[in-house]
Amino acid sequence: MKILVIGSGGREHALAHHISQSEQVEEVFVIPGNDAMANVATVVRDIDETDQSKIADFASSYNIDWVIIGPEQPLIDGLTDVLTAQGIKVFGPNKEAAQIEGSKSFAKQLMKKYDIPTAAYEIISTKEQALAFLKNHSAPIVLKQDGLAAGKGVVVAMTEQDALNAIEEFYADGDTEVVFEEFLEGEEFSLMVFVNEEFIIPFDCIAQDHKRVYNGDTGPNTGGMGAYCPVTHFDPTILTKTNEQISMPISQAMKKEGLEYFGLLYIGVIITVEGPKVIEFNARFGDPECQVLLTRLETDFIDILNALEAKKPIQLSWSEDTVVGVVLASKGYPKSYIKGVSVEGYDGELDYYISGLKQDNGWKTDGGRVMLALGKGRTLEEAVHASYLNVERIKSDGLFYRTDIAHLGIKNNG
Repeated sequence: MKILVIGSGGREHALAHHISQSEQVEEVFVIPGNDAMANVATVVRDIDETDQSKIADFASSYNIDWVIIGPEQPLIDGLTDVLTAQGIKVFGPNKEAAQIEGSKSFAKQLMKKYDIPTAAYEIISTKEQALAFLKNHSAPIVLKQDGLAAGKGVVVAMTEQDALNAIEEFYADGDTEVVFEEFLEGEEFSLMVFVNEEFIIPFDCIAQDHKRVYNGDTGPNTGGMGAYCPVTHFDPTILTKTNEQISMPISQAMKKEGLEYFGLLYIGVIITVEGPKVIEFNARFGDPECQVLLTRLETDFIDILNALEAKKPIQLSWSEDTVVGVVLASKGYPKSYIKGVSVEGYDGELDYYISGLKQDNGWKTDGGRVMLALGKGRTLEEAVHASYLNVERIKSDGLFYRTDIAHLGIKNNG
């Protein structure tokens, strides 16, 4: 079997690595990949992930059995539609179904229609309306840009000034849809669910990521500064409630709406006093949650795909280890940052998943989030220690990282 992974980040590095371990897989290709992925796959750097026709030609000429789309943009752009029209099997929803991530207003309206628990909201299109709304709705309040923003188009405004600053930023170029949500109190987690229309295979292991850029969950939102799994300090019934109240209903809702969803649905969940509620949906694996979850997952990914396609249940198997991942990011991220800074200490080891490195007389930074250092252990504390040992092996003047990844797990387990 030949597999083609689309994408160039740490999530795709982890997917390619996990899939390459399957005895059913002869070869894994990655388009466009990055220089570090050569340790697990054949990297095809001369095709861009936006070039749908070249990707389709490649998949046909190389007799690819499955195309697995990692990032959100190719899904939103309809790559799945182009490939399936040529008879190529794709893991990743089509353009219409991917709206659940591509449009926050679409997702909120779908949840409202089908009574799926989420924060109360208002969709506002002009700056004037937004300022008027703020006068009647005091902070804290959450503002979300409609459309894709790589995890950074969300402002949790704890003060009125924070909200005013966000309004100025979001409407700087004129009218646009912004979702204003009530602020929800509670702890968050990430649930991954394999979906084939109304049939689902939920992960029975959840992860917790860290969206804020600085220690103590402060600063602006990012694509994610670290993650760990499993999360053991929640009441075990929370996962059951989440699947009963969110995972199954949203899959059934999409089916009723005529959305042919086949792929991975990411559910960002917050546990409130009223129970689990949806923070956001993504139409693909979360990053960096994917890296820690797949490191712990022992079930063959191809077996999961086959079960999903046939709509047959499958019992997932997990390592007994706890897994922690710490993101090393370019200084300045999530705002402007400099590329091309030297990085030493990395030599292709699979204790790291790479999202922003390139070979140029040594390793140089080539993105905002550069790499994720993994750690495994029998306890969360052991895994945290192991991950930061791997962080310390990396030497660069251009990187920074949080020093408190998994702090909620350690606090609550204690």
